[in-house]
Amino acid sequence: MPGIVILVAVAMAAFAANSVFARLALGAAEIDAAGYTAVRLLSGAMTLAALLLLQGRSLDVISAFRKRGRWSTAAALFGYAIAFSYAYLLLGAGMGALILFATVQVSMLGWALLKGDRPGPVALAGMAVALGAFAYLVSPGLVAPHPLGTALMIGAGISWAVYSLLGRGSKEPLVDTAYNFLLTVPAALVLAAFSLAQGGPSFIGLVWAIASGALASGIGYAIWYRALPLLSRTSAAIVQLTVPVIATAGGTLLIGEQLTWRLAIASALILGGVAVAIIARRKAP
Repeated sequence: MPGIVILVAVAMAAFAANSVFARLALGAAEIDAAGYTAVRLLSGAMTLAALLLLQGRSLDVISAFRKRGRWSTAAALFGYAIAFSYAYLLLGAGMGALILFATVQVSMLGWALLKGDRPGPVALAGMAVALGAFAYLVSPGLVAPHPLGTALMIGAGISWAVYSLLGRGSKEPLVDTAYNFLLTVPAALVLAAFSLAQGGPSFIGLVWAIASGALASGIGYAIWYRALPLLSRTSAAIVQLTVPVIATAGGTLLIGEQLTWRLAIASALILGGVAVAIIARRKAP
């Protein structure tokens, strides 16, 4: 039991670190969003490939490029990564993580409804609370998040939900994730060339982008997929509720971002509403 707790804690911290690293790099203009996306994807691809090779697995990249089904998943991954980067030019770490998380969960619950899932009244109430709190979070006001940043992060969340739905049922999620990252390399190289033409990143910007791709993404996913078989579906969904909270704490402690009442109240209501919806759906017959 202590082992799984450590694995989950490290994985959630890694996922939250993506938001903090992005703000440290992009908020201080140490790197542009295109360059950040490129370095994150390239370093993530190299890290995941290296992990698989260390495990003695072979990578048939040519076959992966020929499989049409993989391209849609890779496109969703790329869409998430680039929208995420541009959104963090305008949003704080905690705010961005909460909008991203809420969008992913609402999108996946909405997809389940479209596919015929009929949640009970408790699950519907949880979803209603989460949606209402999300509307409160992004409503106009002095401390409202930037509207363009919000729209971009919602786009990132929808892309990640699509990526997750396309990847459901994967028998080897780490292998598939590595291939998905590798398929984004051509687009990442185009972004890298564009970034270099604009002047390129600073050293510290490059460090944060590599940390996001190699550590928070590549190794973070590897640890998460190691822990996932030891968790129930409900537990796996619930523990991910901690990511926006950790990102908010990281943004406050490491970057000096201000924790507003709007963010605190919306976080509690969104995360609580989603938790109720997830638990109620899993208990439904």
